[in-house]
Amino acid sequence: MAAVDIPPLIKPSRLRHRGGLAGELMAEFIGTFVLIAFGCGVVAMAVAALPGSGRAATTTTIFLAAGDWLLVAWGWALAVTFGVYVAGGVSGAHLNPAVTLAMAVRRGFPWLKVLPFWFAQVAGAFAGAALVYLVYHNAIDAFDTAVPGPKTDGHTLASFSIFATFPAPYFHGGIWGPLIDQIVGAGFLVMFVVAILDLRNQAVKANLAPLIVGFAVAAIGMSYGANAGYAINPARDFGPRLFTWVAGWGSLAFPGSVPGQFSGYWWIPIVGPLIGGLVGIFLYDLFVGDVLYLRSHLGELPEPGRTRPVRTIEPDDKTGRGGDKRKGPDEDDDY
Repeated sequence: MAAVDIPPLIKPSRLRHRGGLAGELMAEFIGTFVLIAFGCGVVAMAVAALPGSGRAATTTTIFLAAGDWLLVAWGWALAVTFGVYVAGGVSGAHLNPAVTLAMAVRRGFPWLKVLPFWFAQVAGAFAGAALVYLVYHNAIDAFDTAVPGPKTDGHTLASFSIFATFPAPYFHGGIWGPLIDQIVGAGFLVMFVVAILDLRNQAVKANLAPLIVGFAVAAIGMSYGANAGYAINPARDFGPRLFTWVAGWGSLAFPGSVPGQFSGYWWIPIVGPLIGGLVGIFLYDLFVGDVLYLRSHLGELPEPGRTRPVRTIEPDDKTGRGGDKRKGPDEDDDY
């Protein structure tokens, strides 16, 4: 019987270069695009679309009850979840410069990829914000027209909040409160991410890691969201902020100022998360990661009253990375 050629289900692309760094950058772009399209999209729903469509008490009603914050918190959680599902198989779905930096410092992510990843993430965030504006610009314009409050170039701070973040009034324009808030929020985010991905820990199974990362974002939003909008991601804030500056929000975007409330805020959602990400991964390794590493190399701790063989770690002649040898009372290599 003659051999039959079975055509592949999916023909390989002729753009072979996309298999390397270029493909990873494209994945980071589209993953961050999804993140912002749904994250800023849910805020557009809450701020402009629901009031303007007659589904709120008035055309300018936002957050009639504290529970309405759950709409935003869970919306961002799902945005992160699906962004990670879209890009995770190619790039690991950092979707956040703070995650990329932390992985480079503590997990061996190549430093040469850090700046390209950051650029792709910011570009994806900018494009995601542009899509949200394309879909919701009528609702946004109607909201800004109906609101009687202070306006900058015809836009309100509330409509700006659809895209980027700003500090709560009780900080009185201070820097340290919002900066600490961003460090704490991003620290928890990166800590949770590395814990979820750590196979030596209680690893998430059945490809549910993106969903659990989304839960982590929901938890941060519900516990630490009101202080400064829980950007916890430099690309998530800077990309949409750059778009609003181009689209006409003026000084609300850059330098991020409202007279009498805050001034020059734009850098805090960038610097704070970058610092927080490093703090989060260092704390995880200090309290948990290093312990798991030692246990994996030295053997699990013995049960009370029992003696178990001990591993000794000796340098490997070829790699220098260390090969372990188990030694016990009977030199049992099968232990």
